[in-house]
Amino acid sequence: MDVRDQRTAATEAAIDEAKRLLQRGAFAQAAAAMEALLSTEPGHADALYICAVALRYSGNIGGAQTILARLLEAEPAHARAFQETGHCHRARGETELAIQAFDRAVASNPALPASWRALVELNAAAGRPEAEALARSHHDWLTNLPLELVSVSSFMHEGKLFKAERLCRHFLQKNGHHLEAMRMLAELGTRFQALDEAEFILESCMEMEPGFHPGRFDYVNVLHKRQKFAKALEQAAILRENAPGIPHFDMLYANQKLAVGSFEEALEIYDALAADKPDNHQVSLTRGHALKTLGRQADAVQAYRQAYGSKPDFGDAYWSLANLKTYRFTDDEITRMQAAEAQRSVATVDRYHLCFALGKALEDRGDYAASFAYYDTGNRLKREELRYDPQRIDDEMAAQKQACVPDLFAHLRGSGAAAPDPIFIVGLPRAGSTLLEQILASHSQVEGTTELPNILALAHRLNGRRRVDEEARYPANLGELSREELTSFGEAYLRDTAIYRTGKPFFIDKMPNNFRHIGLIHLILPSARIIDARRDAMGCCFSGFKQLFAEGQDFTYGLTEIGRYYSSYLGLMQHWDEVLPGKVLRVRYEDVVADLDTQVRRLLDFCDLPFEDACINFHQTERAVRTASSEQVRQPIFRGGLDQWENFEPWLAPLRAALAPASAA
Repeated sequence: MDVRDQRTAATEAAIDEAKRLLQRGAFAQAAAAMEALLSTEPGHADALYICAVALRYSGNIGGAQTILARLLEAEPAHARAFQETGHCHRARGETELAIQAFDRAVASNPALPASWRALVELNAAAGRPEAEALARSHHDWLTNLPLELVSVSSFMHEGKLFKAERLCRHFLQKNGHHLEAMRMLAELGTRFQALDEAEFILESCMEMEPGFHPGRFDYVNVLHKRQKFAKALEQAAILRENAPGIPHFDMLYANQKLAVGSFEEALEIYDALAADKPDNHQVSLTRGHALKTLGRQADAVQAYRQAYGSKPDFGDAYWSLANLKTYRFTDDEITRMQAAEAQRSVATVDRYHLCFALGKALEDRGDYAASFAYYDTGNRLKREELRYDPQRIDDEMAAQKQACVPDLFAHLRGSGAAAPDPIFIVGLPRAGSTLLEQILASHSQVEGTTELPNILALAHRLNGRRRVDEEARYPANLGELSREELTSFGEAYLRDTAIYRTGKPFFIDKMPNNFRHIGLIHLILPSARIIDARRDAMGCCFSGFKQLFAEGQDFTYGLTEIGRYYSSYLGLMQHWDEVLPGKVLRVRYEDVVADLDTQVRRLLDFCDLPFEDACINFHQTERAVRTASSEQVRQPIFRGGLDQWENFEPWLAPLRAALAPASAA
């Protein structure tokens, strides 16, 4: 055993001994033992937590709170630290602060019976029957669960996923098809990004017990994450029909309506929910998203303001205003955001939303140093939450280069569905893809849809159901597919995307990450057009760094990470140019801004479409746009966004360093 292992073993022994001291009621001794450990390991989370518990039980509430402040500074989402903070406030008779702390605890980890029990009692004493009833339902659910599953849930929300998975699988081996255990295993699959496994488990739950509403709710969300929107809508409709009058289920159904493009129907449901629950911040937020998508910006702004009015630290509402891109915050709003972001009690998810919103607000005012500080903090918090692994993406792109070679395409020549209907726009986010989509969708023969999930879903399917640690099967297995299989995949793509179309001969698929699957697209849809929306590296990467995405695009939350990804993107696109010459039309954002007419004609010629003036006047086209650039593409083209990164030049050295390999190539 080396020195490091010896030190770790000694630390674990000290922690175990402190726990035993707590159980025996030797609180002062436990606190002293942990204080001794903290003198050599000042940031050890378990030692800080146990020390705080011991100090509180000893009656030293102030000392406990000091330790808890250190712990929450190091780990802002530490649920048990918030629970212990709640106990401290309660001991001092600080009811409101105690409720806030316990609320934060269960927001981070819903599997804390002590926090729910405290919330039942505190809300009852405060005369808040709705909050009391909600807390009681959670407490009762937890107390009726087998203890093993309570631990599974707790481990899961503490980020101890492998430990949770082992315990959950062990429980299922002993107890068979336990619905709650299966639902937890599916949630673990979702957290591991094994969405196919999660879908399979929840589908099995529905076959076993169609009335298991929590399972069907999760099933809809997994289908939505897999971007199987039509199937998610079908399941949400079943849930709503079998359990009518539940706002949570109505909201879920409306969300799926929004996903398949039934915007007006979704908005009707949101309007009804908002009328019934005007103080529900989540309803107001989602309603704002629908209004934004439909181009009703003034109404969207009002909805977002209503959302943060109901919940003053609701970061997502402020970020949604910032994400309109054309909105300018008032002095009062900036002051409110800064005050909320500075509060220790604000949830991490609200904090990073507030940081991105403040970054945009201060950038608009020319305070670039303060703006970057907020952008940087927001990205750090989001990066810590996601735990993005850049090597995995590098390996995936390398696998595409290795598998998709000229011999493969020669061997499978003649495969695929011959229809020329799809026009794929690929590239990086914030590279101008929404602008190109809006230009093409302004043509009378072209349908503008959205970022369609179908190619990514097919690639996932070809990879198969596998454990996280298993070697990827796709794209190496492309050569094993028959021409008939590839043709059926192409036909399935056309069939499955028909839900987004209204009868025009061509349609756009604007999923940026499809650039990683151009070989697959060519094999199943050989007549499809593919357009690479490209933007200058610094402008593209920094614009991505400033953007908080709803989901996906995990590579954007760090200057080094996004620069590395951009370099890999360039390398893979060069590979496609070499093995599929002429397949991809490259359109540079800077060229579109400089000479719109020429680039529009290039696009239309590439797609074999006649010129139409509407494509030049794209900003006059009325259609639903769901991406971050929705308001920008409703305005005439402008140069203002090209070089915004230069305002932040003093802080972008990590990005330049990450881009250096691509610059040298």
